[in-house]
Amino acid sequence: MKSYKIAVMPGDGTGPEVIAEAVKVLDAAAGKFGFQLEKTPFDYGGERYLRTGEVLPENAIAELSKNDAILLGAIGHVDVKPGVLEKGILLKARFELDQYINLRPIRLYPGVDTPLKGKGPEEIDYVVIRENVGGLYTGMGGNSMIGTEHEVAVQSMVYTRHQVERCLRYAFDYARKFGKKARGKGEHNTLALIGKTNVLTHVFGLWDRAFNEIGEKDYPDVKREYYHVDATCLYMVQCPEMFDILVTSNMFGDIITDLGAVTQGGLGIAAGGNINPNGLSMFEPIGGTAPSWTGKNAINPLAAICSGAMMLQHLGESEAATAIEEAVKATTPKMKSMIANEMGFTTTQVGDMVAEIVAR
Repeated sequence: MKSYKIAVMPGDGTGPEVIAEAVKVLDAAAGKFGFQLEKTPFDYGGERYLRTGEVLPENAIAELSKNDAILLGAIGHVDVKPGVLEKGILLKARFELDQYINLRPIRLYPGVDTPLKGKGPEEIDYVVIRENVGGLYTGMGGNSMIGTEHEVAVQSMVYTRHQVERCLRYAFDYARKFGKKARGKGEHNTLALIGKTNVLTHVFGLWDRAFNEIGEKDYPDVKREYYHVDATCLYMVQCPEMFDILVTSNMFGDIITDLGAVTQGGLGIAAGGNINPNGLSMFEPIGGTAPSWTGKNAINPLAAICSGAMMLQHLGESEAATAIEEAVKATTPKMKSMIANEMGFTTTQVGDMVAEIVAR
């Protein structure tokens, strides 16, 4: 029987509550499809930091690296200055584990409300691939003359051809395997580059050249498109059905995936993965710690459950991942809302429903 080592980082706020339900569903899938999950808990987060004064121990990355995947709840604490935990845990893990892909499905499930008039699950079903370790988020730059009228702030968007090309190759491969044609929903597998070539000519000139050179040479079967990022935001609201697989830079990806989350029903249903295709990857719900709902058994666990499904897909357990996806599709029509305390069920009841369907 196959066995996978999973690092479980429940984190802060409602993180432990949603991760408990994700683990419940993962255990149901493991039992149904004949594999084992060897789970190791890690208490990295705000409570540990307040207790020890240490964001991450020196051996943290080495200990995490002994696992096949990481399942993360949420990081952030009301009593810790913003940025300390996010940079010290999330960004540190992404950079040191070289999780250079952020994978974000934008998928509307049956029965889930969307603010987009006249749109349903058939129209809102695409994926954003965000470069995850380069660009503005590397922190290159600085300040001088702070506190004066002449203060200067510089933060640089820096990309190498290597960073751009490996992200694009992952995106082309993903489009070839999971695009609309591959899913029986269209004539083409289409990859669209999202950039700003008319203004940010240096950086997105590089992205555009690499995109077309790689696509023409190695992926002639994948249709290529390009959209400016501002136009993309408009299309995500007006006609999301035009999208298949999107690939973009770190900052632009951060922005458009939050917009996408709202269109798919909110952060309670939005899942994501930080991927190293050849190393250790981390999967998490997008919604954050939601401290006002901590301990109330009222938060939506579906984003965490879907993150677990993404983890299984990444590990090669496609049948189990699909079973979880189908169970979520069967559960959402029974719920009144995706919003905390308005679901019509408790956190644990939602997890129970999904796990029961998977087990059947």
